[in-house]
Amino acid sequence: MTGIIILAAGASSRMGSAKQNLLYRGQTLLQAAISKALQCDCEIVSVVLGANAAEIVPTLIGLPIKTFFNERWKDGMGSSIAYGVKELLIIHPNLDSVLFLLTDQPFISADHINKLIEHRQQGQIVTSAYNNTLGPPILFDKVYFSELMEIKGSEGAKKLINKYLNKVLPYPFEAGAFDVDTPEDYERLAGKY
Repeated sequence: MTGIIILAAGASSRMGSAKQNLLYRGQTLLQAAISKALQCDCEIVSVVLGANAAEIVPTLIGLPIKTFFNERWKDGMGSSIAYGVKELLIIHPNLDSVLFLLTDQPFISADHINKLIEHRQQGQIVTSAYNNTLGPPILFDKVYFSELMEIKGSEGAKKLINKYLNKVLPYPFEAGAFDVDTPEDYERLAGKY
């Protein structure tokens, strides 16, 4: 059983507005990520909100997801990872794995997410590989839950990937190299894709 956690708590400081609410192909970036997650073979889809939650929540009404509010979002992505895992395990204590998605990778597909879930093995980290790096979407087996809940600040999950490189299973996702962080990125997304 896999739980999906969409990390959407950031302030989008480089964008200048809540990038979770940017429109692309008739949906917000966050709605699109949720839509793809809901098509996957998972037990539950959850979203961790923080900054701009008041603007974002109205766009999520009626969606079959669980929403968590990380009051410590200013501490960085690590705090949202830890908080999301803790809250998800309260609802679903028997999860075998968690998969993290970001809202700013517009080319994530349900097919790619399902491939990560299908490749899950006990004790492994299944990560996306693009642009000569490893990153999200990324799936962690339950043996990493306690360490995920200890992540702090802006560390993100990279620390665990580097610590357990021999347990990492990379899965190609070249489209993951494009993310939307700045107004220029959004213009390229709107104009080219």
